[in-house]
Amino acid sequence: MFDGREPLYVQIADQIRQDVLSGALEAEEQVMSTTQYATTFRINPATAAKAFGELVDEGVLYKRRGVGMFVAPGAREKLRAERRDSFFADVVDPMLEQARLLGIDVDEVVARLRARAATAPQRSTDTPQAGAR
Repeated sequence: MFDGREPLYVQIADQIRQDVLSGALEAEEQVMSTTQYATTFRINPATAAKAFGELVDEGVLYKRRGVGMFVAPGAREKLRAERRDSFFADVVDPMLEQARLLGIDVDEVVARLRARAATAPQRSTDTPQAGAR
């Protein structure tokens, strides 16, 4: 599940974000404890705690004292809004700049996107996927 490209706490936080986005973790659902992460993935509990702290700061998780960590209400919508913004900044804007440099009209870009979308296999982020629980 984890690789050496990024710190483990970042990878844990990213996996939880992905699970929330995909619906594998829903609002008010409890996530694995730091101890469960440590045991399951053979990591230091402080590593999982750092990931949880980051997600709490972002408003994705919240802590119920003495019970554990839970997905915050509205977390999925919050993550979607953030990803939507970064999608346009990271994908669409550079694509449009490349199209402009190549002399490709925006209407042609849109037409090709529509054609690809019509033939591409449908993947939904609404369908729960396997993830870290």
